[in-house]
This record gives sequence, structure tokens and C-alpha cells, in this order.
Amino acid sequence: MEKSRKRPRDANERAFYTMQVATGQIPPDPVPAPRQKNPAAVALGKLGASKGGKARAEALSAKRRKQIAKKAAAARWKK
Repeated sequence: MEKSRKRPRDANERAFYTMQVATGQIPPDPVPAPRQKNPAAVALGKLGASKGGKARAEALSAKRRKQIAKKAAAARWKK
């Protein structure tokens, strides 16, 4: 893959660079192709996401859920 040029940070240099691209004196920077997701990884993620919250809620006792809720409320009101 060809490394693209760094765009100038200075406003005047940036304007000069933009005019060169607009007039065709230099080619524009290539647009990178979007990254493709691995279908197997997507499927695995969906498997865990669909049961994560329910499984955690069933595993926690009522007392522990209450502790977590109190801690969360305290953190919200602390701000």
C-alpha cells in the first residue's frame, strides 16, 4: 500500500496543497477501503450479547443486585 503524503498544518500551506489537488497538479490522497469484519467473529459476538445480561441477572442474588444498584446510584448522584 502506498503511503500518503502528510497534509500541511499551516493554513497557507494547506490552501496551496488544496489548490494543487483542485487544479490537478498533484493527485488527491487515496481513500482507504473500509475494513471488513470477520463473519465468524460477528456471529460469536451476537451469541454472547443475546444472553449476557439475562445470565448475569439470574446468577446474582437479590442482595448483590441491590448492592450494585446502590453503588450505581451513588456514583450518578456524586457528580
